Amino acid sequence: MTDSAAETPAEADDLWTTVDALHTWLNAGRPAGRDHETLLLRILKLSEEVGETAQAVIGATGQNPRKGTTHTWEQVQAELCDVAITALVALRTLTPEAEGVFLHHLTRVARRSLP
Repeated sequence: MTDSAAETPAEADDLWTTVDALHTWLNAGRPAGRDHETLLLRILKLSEEVGETAQAVIGATGQNPRKGTTHTWEQVQAELCDVAITALVALRTLTPEAEGVFLHHLTRVARRSLP
């Protein structure tokens, strides 16, 4: 994902508005009538983003002796954000009720995990 924060600032208050806008933007660039394929590819995109996160962690810790330290922890943070954004857009692709589905699930996880 490209960094266009200067053009379109996203704020926490409009997280789902931004997710919807990204969903709409991505849909505008895809061939018509390929909804199932689009969903599968957006879910698979998560694997790519998680891989980039792993690569950044390896680079930040210098675990590849051939390459040394190639990333910063700020780059790891950015990759984790890409994972979260990609997951939310994939969820929005699966259901127009993404916000409600997410909040319901978050509530369930919090109830079973927090004292």
